[in-house]
Amino acid sequence: MKHNQDPKVYYRHLTNRMILTMILVSFTPMFLVGGVIYDQFHYSYRQKVQDHLGELVQKHRQNIDVFLKEKRSDIRFLASSGTPEDFASEAFLRGKLNQLQQGYGTVFEDLGLVRGDGLQVAYAGPFKLDKANYQDAKWFSAALQNEYYISDVFLGLRGYPHFIITARRTEGETTWILRATINFMAFNSLVENIRIGKTGFAFIVNTAGEFQTEPAFDAAPDMRRYTADFLAGGASTRDGIHIVEKPGNDGQKNIFVGAYLKDGDWLMIYQQHASDAFADLHQAQRMAIFIMVVGGFCILAMALFLSRWMVGKIARADREKEMMNQQVIETGKLASIGQLAAGIAHEINNPVAIMVEEAGWIDDLLMEEDLKEAKNLEEFKRALKQINTQGRRCKEITHKLLSFARKTDTRLEKVQINDLIEELVELSAQRSRYSNVHVQLNLDRRLPEISVSQTEMQQVLLNLINNAMDAMEREGGSLEITTSRSGKNLQIEVADSGPGIPRANIARIFDPFFTTKPVGKGTGLGLSICYGIIKKMGGEIDVKSVLDMGSTFWVRIPLEDSLSPEKDRADEKQGRGKTGSRKNQRSEE
Repeated sequence: MKHNQDPKVYYRHLTNRMILTMILVSFTPMFLVGGVIYDQFHYSYRQKVQDHLGELVQKHRQNIDVFLKEKRSDIRFLASSGTPEDFASEAFLRGKLNQLQQGYGTVFEDLGLVRGDGLQVAYAGPFKLDKANYQDAKWFSAALQNEYYISDVFLGLRGYPHFIITARRTEGETTWILRATINFMAFNSLVENIRIGKTGFAFIVNTAGEFQTEPAFDAAPDMRRYTADFLAGGASTRDGIHIVEKPGNDGQKNIFVGAYLKDGDWLMIYQQHASDAFADLHQAQRMAIFIMVVGGFCILAMALFLSRWMVGKIARADREKEMMNQQVIETGKLASIGQLAAGIAHEINNPVAIMVEEAGWIDDLLMEEDLKEAKNLEEFKRALKQINTQGRRCKEITHKLLSFARKTDTRLEKVQINDLIEELVELSAQRSRYSNVHVQLNLDRRLPEISVSQTEMQQVLLNLINNAMDAMEREGGSLEITTSRSGKNLQIEVADSGPGIPRANIARIFDPFFTTKPVGKGTGLGLSICYGIIKKMGGEIDVKSVLDMGSTFWVRIPLEDSLSPEKDRADEKQGRGKTGSRKNQRSEE
């Protein structure tokens, strides 16, 4: 990060770049792979649907052609089973019709014998068509020209759709035509049953685009246009199946599959909405789009989360690095101050030693005989005693200053914790008076010595005392330090009446670099170092705090197993003896 750049702007730009990079890295292969897969699937599925429809139309084309050829063969066989004179008999003709209907059901509706001039001379069937004249009928002229003929579907004299199959016989100069009518409903059912999906249906038209079957739905009104497309040879398979996609009568895109029947005279067309024919494809497309959208949202959310999380980690690392740099600077300053303090202590210690020594020499001079009778002898002795006392005090202060200026000594030694606390409280007395903090000591004199590093223990206790005084610096308050024995542990309790610690910060106060002090007044390492020292000793450090009521820290250090209450009492007596000897020594001095 550039020094002259706003950290918020830098981290925001870094977050945006990371989000953009993650999105590009994630979406690019997804769209490329998805696009290729979709294109291949789209092509193969459309081809599969078209092949399926082509097979369907091809199968039904064969069935319808077989149906027409069978009926034409039946009429051919029927025409050869008798002479025109036989068929001219209505009874003979009715007998043949009964045979056909017994064999094929109601497919054959009636039979008729028509002379070459178009007059029907014999008829068997349900309609009154005796002596009907077909001279002007379209099918009649075509029947005269073909030995066997299948007409288009038309209304005729009976007024409803039907088509006929004819067989021509010629004897001499006389031409006869045997005509059979095919039931339209039976024929239409062959095509009507072709149904797929919701909109798929089939119908048959002739080359002029006229319907030969009844369509199940609204088909395109102008079938000539589609017939022309098929006749033009458009998209045709090797089996003669034609497939085109064009808008239908309802404006929707339709798929048309066609095949020729009856030697090319008829065209069977299967019609279906493209959306219906490719419904599964569209469903797969919608599902793929939904998955991609959900996946895209997940990628975006993950990109946002990971980017912000990573930038947050980077920001914390930068802050910790900055704090470490500041700590290095502060450590350097402290080292310089320690060296300076050591030098000053040495410089002060020398003249103080000389001053004390000279005061003792003057005291010796006052004991001479010529000065024993001096008027102000007692005043001189009092002043010299005060000089001696204050000199020793200066030596103690410089000694403590030197001990704190030296590097931390981690060697274990026997330490009386009460004496160490008293020394630290005495060292902090000036600050406590300045901060209006009342210090109260509740020390258990029966506590044994413990084997710890004196300098590390000093660091822990002094840090707790300084933190308490920092908390009460503005309003003042009370600081209570209590020592006691708790089971197999030596317990030190440091309680203050400060503002307390918020509950949200309690779990973090022992984390490195966590501090609530203003910038420049705290590094966040003090309690972390204390925690590490106490844990290294095998002890525990706990805290309890209530807002506006104060905080209490407990330090528990294991006692040696060899220590017993009897030995504690012996140590206590020995401590009192040592204290008395020190007092005697001071009085002697």
